[in-house]
Amino acid sequence: MFDFANQAYTLLIITVIYGDLFTTVIVGDMGDDYRLANLLWSSALAISYLAVVASAPVCGAVMDYAAAKKRFLFISYVTTVAATAALYLVEPGYIIIGFVLIAISNYAYSMGEAFIAGFLPDIADSREMGRVSGMGWSLGYIGGLCATLFTVLVLGEVSEENFERIRWVGPFAAAFFLLCAIPTFLWLRERGSPRPLPAGQGYVGLGFSRVRQTLSSLGQLSEMAVFMVSLLLAMSGLVIVISYAFIYGSQVIGWDDHVRMIMFITTQISAALGAIVFGLIQDNVGAKRTYMFTLLIWIVAIIFIWGTPGITAWLNNLLGVDWQAQYVFLVAGCCAGLALGSCQSAGRTLVGIFAPDGRAAEFFGFWGLATKLAGAFGLIAVGAFQALFGLQGAILICAVLFAAAFLVGLRVDEKRGREQRHTLVE
Repeated sequence: MFDFANQAYTLLIITVIYGDLFTTVIVGDMGDDYRLANLLWSSALAISYLAVVASAPVCGAVMDYAAAKKRFLFISYVTTVAATAALYLVEPGYIIIGFVLIAISNYAYSMGEAFIAGFLPDIADSREMGRVSGMGWSLGYIGGLCATLFTVLVLGEVSEENFERIRWVGPFAAAFFLLCAIPTFLWLRERGSPRPLPAGQGYVGLGFSRVRQTLSSLGQLSEMAVFMVSLLLAMSGLVIVISYAFIYGSQVIGWDDHVRMIMFITTQISAALGAIVFGLIQDNVGAKRTYMFTLLIWIVAIIFIWGTPGITAWLNNLLGVDWQAQYVFLVAGCCAGLALGSCQSAGRTLVGIFAPDGRAAEFFGFWGLATKLAGAFGLIAVGAFQALFGLQGAILICAVLFAAAFLVGLRVDEKRGREQRHTLVE
Protein backbone atom coordinates (compact mmCIF):
# COMPACT_ATOMS: atom_id res chain seq x y z
CA MET A 1 0.00 0.00 0.00
CA PHE A 2 2.91 2.37 0.55
CA ASP A 3 4.14 1.62 -2.98
CA PHE A 4 0.57 2.26 -4.17
CA ALA A 5 0.43 5.58 -2.33
CA ASN A 6 3.83 7.09 -3.08
CA GLN A 7 3.54 6.64 -6.85
CA ALA A 8 1.19 9.62 -6.83
CA TYR A 9 4.24 11.71 -5.98
CA THR A 10 6.76 10.25 -8.38
CA LEU A 11 4.35 10.21 -11.34
CA LEU A 12 2.40 13.43 -10.83
CA ILE A 13 5.31 15.53 -9.60
CA ILE A 14 8.48 14.06 -11.08
CA THR A 15 7.41 12.30 -14.28
CA VAL A 16 4.12 13.36 -15.85
CA ILE A 17 2.79 16.74 -14.69
CA TYR A 18 4.94 18.96 -12.52
CA GLY A 19 8.23 18.46 -14.37
CA ASP A 20 6.55 19.72 -17.52
CA LEU A 21 4.80 22.52 -15.57
CA PHE A 22 8.04 23.66 -13.91
CA THR A 23 10.10 23.72 -17.12
CA THR A 24 7.53 25.15 -19.55
CA VAL A 25 5.42 27.46 -17.35
CA ILE A 26 7.09 28.31 -14.03
CA VAL A 27 10.53 28.85 -15.60
CA GLY A 28 9.53 28.94 -19.26
CA ASP A 29 11.49 29.32 -22.45
CA MET A 30 14.23 31.93 -22.05
CA GLY A 31 14.90 31.92 -25.79
CA ASP A 32 17.16 28.91 -25.31
CA ASP A 33 14.80 26.04 -26.18
CA TYR A 34 14.09 25.45 -22.45
CA ARG A 35 17.72 24.58 -21.74
CA LEU A 36 17.93 26.70 -18.56
CA ALA A 37 14.60 25.34 -17.34
CA ASN A 38 15.74 21.76 -17.92
CA LEU A 39 19.04 22.45 -16.15
CA LEU A 40 17.24 23.89 -13.11
CA TRP A 41 14.92 20.87 -12.98
CA SER A 42 17.89 18.51 -13.10
CA SER A 43 19.74 20.49 -10.44
CA ALA A 44 16.84 20.48 -7.97
CA LEU A 45 16.49 16.70 -8.23
CA ALA A 46 20.25 16.17 -8.13
CA ILE A 47 20.58 18.17 -4.89
CA SER A 48 17.84 16.08 -3.27
CA TYR A 49 19.56 12.87 -4.33
CA LEU A 50 22.92 14.03 -2.98
CA ALA A 51 21.21 14.72 0.37
CA VAL A 52 19.94 11.12 0.35
CA VAL A 53 23.47 9.91 -0.37
CA ALA A 54 24.73 11.76 2.68
CA SER A 55 22.05 10.52 5.08
CA ALA A 56 20.41 7.25 3.98
CA PRO A 57 23.04 4.72 5.21
CA VAL A 58 23.37 6.42 8.60
CA CYS A 59 19.60 6.56 9.04
CA GLY A 60 19.38 2.91 8.04
CA ALA A 61 21.98 1.90 10.63
CA VAL A 62 20.14 3.81 13.36
CA MET A 63 16.80 2.30 12.31
CA ASP A 64 18.18 -1.24 12.61
CA TYR A 65 19.74 -0.61 16.01
CA ALA A 66 16.79 1.28 17.50
CA ALA A 67 14.07 -0.77 15.74
CA ALA A 68 12.74 2.53 14.42
CA LYS A 69 12.04 1.85 10.76
CA LYS A 70 8.37 2.75 11.09
CA ARG A 71 9.08 6.04 12.88
CA PHE A 72 11.61 7.12 10.24
CA LEU A 73 9.16 6.12 7.51
CA PHE A 74 6.44 8.23 9.11
CA ILE A 75 8.68 11.33 9.28
CA SER A 76 9.60 11.02 5.59
CA TYR A 77 5.93 10.51 4.68
CA VAL A 78 4.70 13.61 6.54
CA THR A 79 7.51 15.75 5.11
CA THR A 80 6.76 14.61 1.55
CA VAL A 81 3.06 15.37 1.96
CA ALA A 82 3.66 18.85 3.40
CA ALA A 83 6.25 19.94 0.81
CA THR A 84 4.19 18.55 -2.08
CA ALA A 85 1.03 20.33 -0.95
CA ALA A 86 3.01 23.59 -0.74
CA LEU A 87 3.76 23.41 -4.50
CA TYR A 88 0.35 25.07 -4.95
CA LEU A 89 2.03 28.32 -3.83
CA VAL A 90 4.50 28.31 -6.75
CA GLU A 91 3.41 30.63 -9.56
CA PRO A 92 5.07 31.42 -12.91
CA GLY A 93 8.34 33.18 -12.18
CA TYR A 94 8.57 31.83 -8.59
CA ILE A 95 11.58 29.79 -9.60
CA ILE A 96 13.46 29.71 -6.30
CA ILE A 97 10.44 28.61 -4.23
CA GLY A 98 9.62 25.89 -6.75
CA PHE A 99 13.24 24.76 -6.85
CA VAL A 100 13.46 24.47 -3.06
CA LEU A 101 10.11 22.67 -2.63
CA ILE A 102 10.99 20.13 -5.33
CA ALA A 103 14.34 19.45 -3.67
CA ILE A 104 12.76 18.99 -0.20
CA SER A 105 9.80 16.89 -1.33
CA ASN A 106 11.93 14.63 -3.54
CA TYR A 107 14.47 14.15 -0.73
CA ALA A 108 11.76 13.08 1.72
CA TYR A 109 10.09 10.84 -0.86
CA SER A 110 13.41 9.19 -1.74
CA MET A 111 14.27 8.55 1.89
CA GLY A 112 10.86 6.95 2.40
CA GLU A 113 11.49 4.73 -0.63
CA ALA A 114 14.63 3.38 1.07
CA PHE A 115 12.91 3.09 4.47
CA ILE A 116 9.95 1.04 3.16
CA ALA A 117 12.33 -1.27 1.25
CA GLY A 118 14.01 -2.08 4.57
CA PHE A 119 10.88 -3.99 5.60
CA LEU A 120 11.17 -6.43 2.66
CA PRO A 121 13.33 -9.08 4.43
CA ASP A 122 10.91 -8.94 7.40
CA ILE A 123 7.87 -9.90 5.33
CA ALA A 124 9.32 -12.27 2.69
CA ASP A 125 12.10 -14.85 2.68
CA SER A 126 14.58 -15.14 -0.19
CA ARG A 127 12.35 -17.61 -2.05
CA GLU A 128 9.46 -15.16 -2.40
CA MET A 129 11.10 -11.73 -2.33
CA GLY A 130 10.81 -11.42 -6.10
CA ARG A 131 7.06 -12.00 -6.04
CA VAL A 132 6.46 -9.65 -3.11
CA SER A 133 8.73 -6.92 -4.47
CA GLY A 134 7.20 -7.23 -7.94
CA MET A 135 3.68 -7.02 -6.53
CA GLY A 136 4.65 -3.87 -4.66
CA TRP A 137 5.99 -2.19 -7.80
CA SER A 138 2.93 -3.33 -9.76
CA LEU A 139 0.52 -1.91 -7.18
CA GLY A 140 2.55 1.28 -7.33
CA TYR A 141 1.90 1.69 -11.02
CA ILE A 142 -1.81 0.98 -10.52
CA GLY A 143 -1.89 3.69 -7.84
CA GLY A 144 -0.05 6.08 -10.10
CA LEU A 145 -2.43 5.31 -12.94
CA CYS A 146 -5.47 6.11 -10.75
CA ALA A 147 -3.95 9.33 -9.45
CA THR A 148 -2.74 10.61 -12.80
CA LEU A 149 -5.91 9.77 -14.72
CA PHE A 150 -7.93 11.75 -12.20
CA THR A 151 -5.48 14.65 -12.43
CA VAL A 152 -5.46 14.82 -16.21
CA LEU A 153 -9.22 14.41 -16.56
CA VAL A 154 -10.15 16.86 -13.81
CA LEU A 155 -7.28 19.37 -13.77
CA GLY A 156 -6.59 19.39 -17.50
CA GLU A 157 -3.52 20.15 -19.56
CA VAL A 158 -0.18 21.64 -18.57
CA SER A 159 -0.28 25.19 -19.95
CA GLU A 160 -0.04 28.77 -18.80
CA GLU A 161 -3.69 29.31 -19.69
CA ASN A 162 -4.76 26.40 -17.48
CA PHE A 163 -2.37 27.22 -14.64
CA GLU A 164 -5.03 28.07 -12.02
CA ARG A 165 -6.40 24.52 -12.30
CA ILE A 166 -3.25 22.50 -12.92
CA ARG A 167 -1.49 24.11 -9.92
CA TRP A 168 -3.73 21.89 -7.74
CA VAL A 169 -1.63 18.89 -8.80
CA GLY A 170 0.59 19.39 -5.74
CA PRO A 171 -2.20 19.33 -3.14
CA PHE A 172 -3.91 16.42 -4.92
CA ALA A 173 -0.71 14.31 -5.00
CA ALA A 174 -0.17 15.12 -1.32
CA ALA A 175 -3.73 14.11 -0.38
CA PHE A 176 -3.53 10.87 -2.36
CA PHE A 177 -0.26 9.92 -0.64
CA LEU A 178 -1.58 10.98 2.77
CA LEU A 179 -4.74 8.89 2.59
CA CYS A 180 -3.55 5.78 0.73
CA ALA A 181 -0.53 5.22 2.99
CA ILE A 182 -2.66 5.10 6.17
CA PRO A 183 -3.01 1.26 6.04
CA THR A 184 0.79 0.98 6.16
CA PHE A 185 0.97 2.80 9.47
CA LEU A 186 -2.05 1.01 10.90
CA TRP A 187 -0.99 -2.57 10.18
CA LEU A 188 2.71 -2.83 9.27
CA ARG A 189 4.61 -4.12 12.32
CA GLU A 190 8.12 -3.29 13.50
CA ARG A 191 9.62 -6.75 14.01
CA GLY A 192 13.00 -5.80 15.51
CA SER A 193 13.80 -5.07 19.14
CA PRO A 194 15.64 -1.89 20.16
CA ARG A 195 19.06 -2.34 21.70
CA PRO A 196 20.54 -0.12 24.43
CA LEU A 197 23.06 2.46 23.29
CA PRO A 198 26.72 1.87 24.21
CA ALA A 199 27.86 4.08 27.07
CA GLY A 200 28.64 7.63 26.00
CA GLN A 201 27.38 7.23 22.43
CA GLY A 202 24.38 8.80 20.71
CA TYR A 203 22.38 7.46 17.80
CA VAL A 204 24.04 9.68 15.20
CA GLY A 205 27.52 8.66 16.29
CA LEU A 206 26.40 5.05 16.42
CA GLY A 207 25.00 5.31 12.90
CA PHE A 208 28.27 6.62 11.49
CA SER A 209 30.32 3.99 13.33
CA ARG A 210 28.13 1.16 12.00
CA VAL A 211 28.39 2.51 8.45
CA ARG A 212 32.19 2.68 8.79
CA GLN A 213 32.19 -0.90 10.07
CA THR A 214 30.08 -2.03 7.12
CA LEU A 215 32.31 -0.24 4.61
CA SER A 216 35.40 -1.82 6.11
CA SER A 217 33.73 -5.24 5.81
CA LEU A 218 32.76 -4.93 2.14
CA GLY A 219 35.57 -7.34 1.24
CA GLN A 220 33.42 -10.04 2.84
CA LEU A 221 30.43 -8.90 0.76
CA SER A 222 32.09 -8.56 -2.62
CA GLU A 223 29.01 -9.60 -4.62
CA MET A 224 26.91 -6.92 -2.92
CA ALA A 225 29.63 -4.33 -3.62
CA VAL A 226 29.90 -5.22 -7.32
CA PHE A 227 26.13 -5.27 -7.68
CA MET A 228 25.87 -1.81 -6.11
CA VAL A 229 28.20 -0.47 -8.83
CA SER A 230 26.02 -2.00 -11.54
CA LEU A 231 22.89 -0.67 -9.83
CA LEU A 232 24.38 2.81 -9.60
CA LEU A 233 24.98 2.86 -13.35
CA ALA A 234 21.53 1.44 -14.16
CA MET A 235 19.71 3.85 -11.89
CA SER A 236 21.59 6.78 -13.40
CA GLY A 237 19.94 5.98 -16.70
CA LEU A 238 16.58 5.12 -15.17
CA VAL A 239 16.30 8.35 -13.19
CA ILE A 240 16.98 10.36 -16.34
CA VAL A 241 14.15 8.54 -18.12
CA ILE A 242 11.73 8.99 -15.21
CA SER A 243 12.56 12.69 -14.88
CA TYR A 244 12.59 13.56 -18.58
CA ALA A 245 10.26 11.14 -20.41
CA PHE A 246 7.28 13.48 -20.62
CA ILE A 247 9.45 16.57 -21.00
CA TYR A 248 11.09 14.77 -23.95
CA GLY A 249 7.71 13.98 -25.44
CA SER A 250 6.67 17.61 -25.19
CA GLN A 251 9.91 19.26 -26.36
CA VAL A 252 11.36 16.75 -28.86
CA ILE A 253 8.44 14.67 -30.14
CA GLY A 254 5.91 17.51 -29.91
CA TRP A 255 3.01 15.25 -28.99
CA ASP A 256 -0.62 16.25 -28.63
CA ASP A 257 -2.40 16.09 -25.27
CA HIS A 258 -4.38 12.97 -26.18
CA VAL A 259 -1.19 11.14 -27.20
CA ARG A 260 0.40 12.18 -23.92
CA MET A 261 -2.53 10.52 -22.14
CA ILE A 262 -2.25 7.37 -24.26
CA MET A 263 1.48 7.20 -23.53
CA PHE A 264 0.88 7.48 -19.82
CA ILE A 265 -1.78 4.76 -19.76
CA THR A 266 0.18 2.30 -21.92
CA THR A 267 3.39 2.90 -19.97
CA GLN A 268 1.69 2.33 -16.63
CA ILE A 269 -0.06 -0.83 -17.78
CA SER A 270 3.10 -2.28 -19.33
CA ALA A 271 5.10 -1.34 -16.21
CA ALA A 272 2.57 -3.01 -13.90
CA LEU A 273 2.49 -6.16 -16.03
CA GLY A 274 6.28 -6.20 -16.29
CA ALA A 275 6.69 -5.90 -12.53
CA ILE A 276 4.28 -8.79 -11.84
CA VAL A 277 5.54 -11.12 -14.57
CA PHE A 278 9.22 -10.53 -13.94
CA GLY A 279 8.60 -10.71 -10.19
CA LEU A 280 7.29 -14.25 -10.64
CA ILE A 281 10.14 -15.09 -13.00
CA GLN A 282 12.70 -13.85 -10.45
CA ASP A 283 11.79 -16.53 -7.94
CA ASN A 284 12.29 -19.24 -10.58
CA VAL A 285 15.26 -18.15 -12.69
CA GLY A 286 16.99 -15.86 -10.19
CA ALA A 287 16.91 -12.13 -9.53
CA LYS A 288 20.26 -11.51 -11.22
CA ARG A 289 19.20 -13.02 -14.56
CA THR A 290 15.96 -11.06 -14.44
CA TYR A 291 17.84 -7.84 -13.67
CA MET A 292 20.27 -8.41 -16.57
CA PHE A 293 17.47 -9.08 -19.05
CA THR A 294 15.70 -5.85 -18.09
CA LEU A 295 18.92 -3.92 -18.78
CA LEU A 296 18.94 -5.27 -22.34
CA ILE A 297 15.34 -4.13 -22.77
CA TRP A 298 16.34 -0.68 -21.54
CA ILE A 299 19.17 -0.38 -24.08
CA VAL A 300 16.77 -1.18 -26.92
CA ALA A 301 14.15 1.24 -25.53
CA ILE A 302 16.57 4.17 -25.27
CA ILE A 303 17.85 3.70 -28.81
CA PHE A 304 14.22 3.60 -29.97
CA ILE A 305 13.40 6.78 -28.00
CA TRP A 306 16.38 8.65 -29.46
CA GLY A 307 15.71 7.43 -32.99
CA THR A 308 11.93 7.91 -33.06
CA PRO A 309 11.98 10.87 -35.53
CA GLY A 310 14.37 9.05 -37.89
CA ILE A 311 12.59 5.71 -37.54
CA THR A 312 9.27 7.40 -38.35
CA ALA A 313 10.69 9.00 -41.49
CA TRP A 314 12.23 5.68 -42.57
CA LEU A 315 8.97 3.78 -42.05
CA ASN A 316 6.98 6.40 -43.94
CA ASN A 317 9.38 6.18 -46.88
CA LEU A 318 9.53 2.36 -46.80
CA LEU A 319 5.80 1.70 -46.43
CA GLY A 320 4.46 4.75 -48.22
CA VAL A 321 2.49 5.88 -45.17
CA ASP A 322 2.23 9.15 -43.27
CA TRP A 323 2.66 8.13 -39.63
CA GLN A 324 3.41 10.76 -37.02
CA ALA A 325 6.42 10.44 -34.73
CA GLN A 326 4.24 10.81 -31.64
CA TYR A 327 2.46 7.52 -32.43
CA VAL A 328 5.69 5.64 -33.15
CA PHE A 329 6.97 6.99 -29.84
CA LEU A 330 4.24 5.01 -28.09
CA VAL A 331 6.01 1.77 -29.03
CA ALA A 332 9.19 3.02 -27.35
CA GLY A 333 7.11 3.91 -24.29
CA CYS A 334 5.70 0.39 -24.02
CA CYS A 335 9.19 -1.08 -24.27
CA ALA A 336 10.48 1.25 -21.54
CA GLY A 337 7.45 0.58 -19.37
CA LEU A 338 8.02 -3.16 -19.52
CA ALA A 339 11.51 -2.71 -18.08
CA LEU A 340 10.69 0.14 -15.68
CA GLY A 341 9.17 -1.66 -12.71
CA SER A 342 10.86 -5.00 -13.34
CA CYS A 343 14.38 -3.52 -13.28
CA GLN A 344 13.79 -1.70 -10.00
CA SER A 345 12.02 -4.68 -8.46
CA ALA A 346 14.84 -7.07 -9.36
CA GLY A 347 17.39 -4.64 -7.93
CA ARG A 348 15.45 -4.32 -4.67
CA THR A 349 15.17 -8.12 -4.46
CA LEU A 350 18.91 -8.67 -4.92
CA VAL A 351 19.70 -6.23 -2.11
CA GLY A 352 17.24 -8.08 0.13
CA ILE A 353 18.83 -11.42 -0.76
CA PHE A 354 22.40 -10.18 -0.17
CA ALA A 355 21.69 -8.13 3.02
CA PRO A 356 22.97 -9.73 6.29
CA ASP A 357 20.38 -10.66 8.91
CA GLY A 358 19.56 -7.83 11.30
CA ARG A 359 21.02 -5.13 9.02
CA ALA A 360 18.41 -4.90 6.29
CA ALA A 361 17.57 -1.23 6.83
CA GLU A 362 21.25 -0.30 6.80
CA PHE A 363 21.86 -2.09 3.52
CA PHE A 364 18.74 -0.68 1.99
CA GLY A 365 20.18 2.64 3.11
CA PHE A 366 23.17 1.82 0.91
CA TRP A 367 20.69 0.85 -1.81
CA GLY A 368 19.16 4.31 -1.42
CA LEU A 369 22.65 5.81 -1.51
CA ALA A 370 23.53 4.00 -4.74
CA THR A 371 20.25 4.82 -6.48
CA LYS A 372 20.23 8.48 -5.50
CA LEU A 373 23.94 9.02 -6.12
CA ALA A 374 23.13 7.54 -9.50
CA GLY A 375 20.22 9.95 -9.85
CA ALA A 376 22.39 12.95 -9.01
CA PHE A 377 25.11 11.85 -11.44
CA GLY A 378 22.65 11.06 -14.21
CA LEU A 379 20.69 14.29 -13.88
CA ILE A 380 23.80 16.47 -13.71
CA ALA A 381 25.19 14.68 -16.76
CA VAL A 382 22.01 14.94 -18.83
CA GLY A 383 21.49 18.54 -17.70
CA ALA A 384 24.97 19.47 -18.94
CA PHE A 385 24.70 17.49 -22.19
CA GLN A 386 21.26 18.84 -23.09
CA ALA A 387 22.51 22.37 -22.44
CA LEU A 388 25.25 21.71 -25.01
CA PHE A 389 23.60 19.42 -27.54
CA GLY A 390 19.86 19.54 -26.89
CA LEU A 391 17.64 16.99 -25.18
CA GLN A 392 17.41 14.47 -28.02
CA GLY A 393 21.17 13.96 -28.25
CA ALA A 394 21.60 13.95 -24.47
CA ILE A 395 19.16 11.05 -24.01
CA LEU A 396 21.70 8.68 -25.59
CA ILE A 397 23.75 8.84 -22.39
CA CYS A 398 21.10 6.53 -20.88
CA ALA A 399 21.94 3.74 -23.34
CA VAL A 400 25.62 4.05 -22.42
CA LEU A 401 24.79 3.84 -18.71
CA PHE A 402 22.56 0.76 -19.10
CA ALA A 403 25.23 -0.96 -21.21
CA ALA A 404 27.88 -0.24 -18.55
CA ALA A 405 25.53 -1.59 -15.85
CA PHE A 406 25.10 -4.78 -17.87
CA LEU A 407 28.86 -5.31 -18.23
CA VAL A 408 29.46 -4.81 -14.50
CA GLY A 409 26.46 -7.00 -13.63
CA LEU A 410 27.99 -9.92 -15.52
CA ARG A 411 30.50 -10.22 -12.66
CA VAL A 412 27.83 -10.67 -9.94
CA ASP A 413 27.45 -14.25 -8.65
CA GLU A 414 24.02 -14.53 -7.01
CA LYS A 415 24.77 -17.87 -5.34
CA ARG A 416 27.97 -16.55 -3.75
CA GLY A 417 26.14 -13.40 -2.67
CA ARG A 418 23.56 -15.50 -0.82
CA GLU A 419 26.40 -17.28 1.00
CA GLN A 420 28.28 -14.07 1.85
CA ARG A 421 25.28 -12.57 3.66
CA HIS A 422 26.03 -14.90 6.60
CA THR A 423 29.52 -13.43 7.12
CA LEU A 424 28.32 -10.15 8.63
CA VAL A 425 25.49 -11.09 10.98
CA GLU A 426 24.84 -9.68 14.45
